[in-house]
Amino acid sequence: MTARSIAADVLAGAPARAPITTAIALAQANQLNAFMEVDESAADIQPAMGPLAGVPIAIKDIIHHAGHTTTCGSKFYRYAATDSATVIKRLEAAGAVIIGRTGLHEFAFGFSSENPWHGAILNPWNRSTSPGGSSGGSAAAVAAGIVPVALGTDTGGSIRVPAGLCGIYGLKSTHGRVPITGVFPLIESLDTVGGFATTIGDLATTYRVLAGYDNADPWSVPDSVAVPRPISRLGGLRVGIPQPWVDSAPMEADVRRAFDHAVAALEGIGASVTEIHNPFFSMPGMIGPTLAAEVAALHGDWFNDPSKEYGADVAERIAAALETPLNDIVDANRWRSGLTNTFLETFDHVDVLITPTVPARVKQIGHDTMIIDGQKHFYRKVLSWFSALVNHAGLPALAAPLVGPGDPPPSLQIIGPPWSEDRLLEIGQRLEDHNIVGFRAP
Repeated sequence: MTARSIAADVLAGAPARAPITTAIALAQANQLNAFMEVDESAADIQPAMGPLAGVPIAIKDIIHHAGHTTTCGSKFYRYAATDSATVIKRLEAAGAVIIGRTGLHEFAFGFSSENPWHGAILNPWNRSTSPGGSSGGSAAAVAAGIVPVALGTDTGGSIRVPAGLCGIYGLKSTHGRVPITGVFPLIESLDTVGGFATTIGDLATTYRVLAGYDNADPWSVPDSVAVPRPISRLGGLRVGIPQPWVDSAPMEADVRRAFDHAVAALEGIGASVTEIHNPFFSMPGMIGPTLAAEVAALHGDWFNDPSKEYGADVAERIAAALETPLNDIVDANRWRSGLTNTFLETFDHVDVLITPTVPARVKQIGHDTMIIDGQKHFYRKVLSWFSALVNHAGLPALAAPLVGPGDPPPSLQIIGPPWSEDRLLEIGQRLEDHNIVGFRAP
């Protein structure tokens, strides 16, 4: 069932308990290692009568929820929350019922969700493969039909990458649009909170509950900011393909074919598609040094404490951050400003940009490389290829599964200017209506 159908039934007088108990049972029985905690007491909650009335929702175990312990997928971090994150308060006020906390890559600092302390999370399409990360548990829970909606966070692709690898929808919001109050940080200047769903309608409803100004969040932007108008139809939509970003990617042939087919489908229903060339549309840019200062400030003391143990891959990244020269950080921030300006100038000429969400879909658990056209590529480079630049420019982006072959199917990323989430969701709905994107169960 979808979130909107559950809410409609509950608002019409149906008991809220049934979908909640079903989700709890599925979460307890799941063999994907998707959950860190399942809350049986959620079945006794009387939900508020709002747009998510009675909808069972799972949240990433990096988001504080009063009465529950946040672990961040860590060996040592434990925080017994006495207050809930703003996004949790908004979900509960809208009638959602939180049934559990989902697993993640340690401290949300990676793309595989292979957690050294809590075990690897498994992809429902193939349990020998990764669901992506860092919000792998939330994505796996939605793709497997345990819950219709789950929350994740996205700092460099941690919603969109799992959405792409699990064949579901995911929305990364404009930085500052959804509050991060009560969310354990990775890199606050990049961190965002967003949802996973199997329909655009459910994703849109969830986003509209979450979004809005929060004066407790220093990154939050007032609702009075100018918002681009939604798109009512695809005819006349101006679509850009950023180059050399797309053509230089280490991409599976099936992903490229699906992307080209999506481009042709867009043109077939009246959109104009043009390539946009700019050297800033290149990976990796200076992504590494831009992260260093915030990573070092957050983890430096713990990292140097022998009693605080990190997994090998996260420890390697923290060590690199601590060793980054200040000049590199200054240069990287200058690069980030140039990247942001390039995106903003590009949106003077196109309404949206499109790329694949991920250039390859199969990351075997226990392997650090992905095989593409017979060549080995480091998995983090591959999975972050189309996502990380978007975070560094603070932009919103929608990941949507393409209709067609593939287990999981390839995924389309639609990137918009700041504050254009409603436009992206409207475009996604039109694409869903035209059977260009859509969820198919594993």
